[in-house]
Amino acid sequence: MKTVMKAVVLATALFTAAAFADTDYPSRPITLVIGFAPGGGNDVMGRLVAEKLRGELGQPVVVENRAGADGAIAAQVVANAKPDGYKLLSGSSGMMAYNPGLNPSLGYDPARDFIPVTMIGYSQLVFSVTPSLPVKSLRELIDYAKSKPDALFYASPSSPHRVAFEAFKTLTGTQIGHIPYKGSGPAILAAMSGDVQVLVSSVSDALPQTAAGKLRPLAVTGTKRSGFMPEVPTAIESGIDFESASWIGLYAPRATPAAIIEKLYQALIKVQNSDGFKKSIVSVGYEQYPPMTTAAFSAFQKAELTRWSKVIKDLNLQP
Repeated sequence: MKTVMKAVVLATALFTAAAFADTDYPSRPITLVIGFAPGGGNDVMGRLVAEKLRGELGQPVVVENRAGADGAIAAQVVANAKPDGYKLLSGSSGMMAYNPGLNPSLGYDPARDFIPVTMIGYSQLVFSVTPSLPVKSLRELIDYAKSKPDALFYASPSSPHRVAFEAFKTLTGTQIGHIPYKGSGPAILAAMSGDVQVLVSSVSDALPQTAAGKLRPLAVTGTKRSGFMPEVPTAIESGIDFESASWIGLYAPRATPAAIIEKLYQALIKVQNSDGFKKSIVSVGYEQYPPMTTAAFSAFQKAELTRWSKVIKDLNLQP
């Protein structure tokens, strides 16, 4: 009898402690893990969100960069973290929609190991070249690449960019070598210095360099032109039937209490609806979907995962 009573008391104490923890959350600093090197769009957006969430949650949100493996290292860290809301992931489309198709032995499952909180922002992709390359349009790049097979190389900072360009190569019958980089910053530097001739990146990442003439944009990958580069045609306008974008969302480890997810969601929606945040993301080349509920964002991610897994399989891409 005493044993039963002790078990009941312990269970009650644990339940009370958990309920109190949910209500009291957050009571200490939160860590936001970013899967890419400092300087790229994921890093800039993650730091912006961290700064704004601090004001809503009343606790510091500390950024931790864990670059490598197209964000898979960061995703694994958060997937294995204690589900208490104190270690979160700035989850990119690469981590959550592309990596599973590229790497069957991935150490995490986007659908199983995380709770999607909401979308943060998205950016079209842009194909650009180093200014010394004698091409000024996507069609000229195709012709140049066909005239010099295997002479050109492109840089990509993560899996969405790589998959987009590999799809472009298949559609156009071009041979352009691939060199991966650990984030947009290093990839952009490689293209600017001429280490590679071609770059596929997010519009948000390449915007300062294209505006300064350090990179020459050839095409964006949306269904319509980007408001940030209105003079640059879409790939569709250039005769290539292709559309893509990269996106970022906030994720928590699976089994994180619903009360904590709701508090994070409400805080992030307030951040997204603020004029300051809207101006800030526009200033770095990002756009916003209308605010998504947790359920809507989860459905969006699953649809993206299905779509890109099929593309990757059809292209027979390897890790």
